[in-house]
Amino acid sequence: MRLTVARVGRAHGLRGEVALDLRTDAPEERLAVGSVLLTEPVGRGPLTVARTRVQQGRWYVAFTGVEDRTAAEALAGTALVLETEGSDEEDAWYPYELAGLRAELADGTVVGEVMGLEHLPAHDALVLRETGGERTLVPFVRAIVPVVDVPGGRVVLDPPGGLLASDAANLVVSPETQDRAEG
Repeated sequence: MRLTVARVGRAHGLRGEVALDLRTDAPEERLAVGSVLLTEPVGRGPLTVARTRVQQGRWYVAFTGVEDRTAAEALAGTALVLETEGSDEEDAWYPYELAGLRAELADGTVVGEVMGLEHLPAHDALVLRETGGERTLVPFVRAIVPVVDVPGGRVVLDPPGGLLASDAANLVVSPETQDRAEG
């Protein structure tokens, strides 16, 4: 199985360094100097990590053979991937495991299908295609997605009123929020 470790962002400086958008909880392990990473698209790699640094919480990496800004700019958008075994963590799923799962409410009502996972600044979100065709982002937190049953092919949702497009009529707006919107 291929696991995306990071996506290459913008070139940084003149010596071939790039910023990374991390997709791993263990960057120190996955991006250790000497690590060889496969790429998507395949033609851009494999890449060997020559050096790393972290500045203000952001990871910067230089790869062997990528010596200048022009070469670094050519890597923008490249996914860095590893071949790995599946996760044995209880609450950890890879995006490929979630895609295609049936999304249903606690009473069994099917509301759509999980299309993928989107990494947002605050938390991840399930990308849901509702039965009516609408695309909805569902915060991937236990309070809203209490059950992920990969072997059973489903996720169970407990969304607040109005989160799903099919439930827009039940949008819950607190009086405080309503006052700010009208004011």
